[in-house]
Amino acid sequence: MKPTPAPLGLYIHIPFCKSKCAYCDFYSLPRSEDRMDDYTDALCAHLAETAPFASDRLVDTVYFGGGTPSYLGVKRLEKILKVILKKYKVAKDAEITLEANPDSAGDWKALRSLRKCGFNRLSLGMQSADDAELAEIGRVHTMAQVTDAVEAARKAKFENLSLDLIYGLPRQTAERWQASLSAAADLGPEHLSCYGLKVEEGTPLFARRDTAGLPGDEAQADMYLYTVEFLRAHGYEQYEISNFAKPGFASRHNLKYWTLGEYAGFGPGAHSDFGGVRYAYEKDLEGYIRGVRSHAPMLAESERIPPLDRDTEWIMLGLRTAAGLDPKVFENRFRRRFSCFLPFLDQCVRAGYAEETDGRWHLTPRGFLVSNQIIGGMLDALAEDKRRRAEAAARGDFRVELD
Repeated sequence: MKPTPAPLGLYIHIPFCKSKCAYCDFYSLPRSEDRMDDYTDALCAHLAETAPFASDRLVDTVYFGGGTPSYLGVKRLEKILKVILKKYKVAKDAEITLEANPDSAGDWKALRSLRKCGFNRLSLGMQSADDAELAEIGRVHTMAQVTDAVEAARKAKFENLSLDLIYGLPRQTAERWQASLSAAADLGPEHLSCYGLKVEEGTPLFARRDTAGLPGDEAQADMYLYTVEFLRAHGYEQYEISNFAKPGFASRHNLKYWTLGEYAGFGPGAHSDFGGVRYAYEKDLEGYIRGVRSHAPMLAESERIPPLDRDTEWIMLGLRTAAGLDPKVFENRFRRRFSCFLPFLDQCVRAGYAEETDGRWHLTPRGFLVSNQIIGGMLDALAEDKRRRAEAAARGDFRVELD
């Protein structure tokens, strides 16, 4: 009997926004309102023509990201979601998320329409409770609008609300970050995402990075560790490096990314991991619209990855989560011993970076701070094990498989 395929996630990229933030390197287009209708039509057509390839899959998460999806407007968002609900086998309890900026989410009647259409999770880009900090990074909303948006969401009966925050902002002190974090918790969201600022090349903030008054690595680390302790004390469980949730409210869609679940993305710049293939569309709005209309090539990259070759992804992504790595799952899934990692993991334990709990290996909050180095060490251990086994196989010595 053929096993039932795992549920699928859908990601819908909405590339429009009112203005570009100083730190943003996502594919987004300010002042492009005149292309919204054509883009909506292209998305709907692409979703419809792709649906037959997912006919045997239950869709249990849908995520509208951006850009600023709420800036697209209620009617267009409803049109896109109705196509999804009609063409795909969407679970009755599916998590359907809409990202929104506070300045475009203050109308509770509009939010009510979106909830009635099917959206049941709202993610608001708060970023800071300090208006001066918001202005410094080019955000177009104020803290008062954050409060108004939260009130509107609750009035519209949204019961799953997430807030995004950024620490390490220009001229941000520990006290100002703590005030923002406290203000966010006081709003009572079910979920909080707290990201350390990354200054990406090509952004306006990168151009003035030397004069922006950015907190140093040590100051950012202190902000992060404070965040973990503060949110734990307020009932938020950390389930990934930057994500915290009340029990039962972890983002089911984002967990797909971190557990090698399958998802299909739509829109310019959207990524997918579907049918054993990782692929992404060109970051080109007009090219995407043209491609859908004329069935022209739209992919920027595509790679078929055999299941046994996903061991490095499994390690990299699993170490981002609080659940960490289960050696038994690794051994069953990839047909190789987990023991090759133990010497390095023991070093991490002695340094206070990792722990073994109930047979699973996971990073501590201090370990999360140096997760890139730890992941690098794990991948080195895996590469060395593969090299050793390949050399043994070349000699005809298969005893190494038994260690």
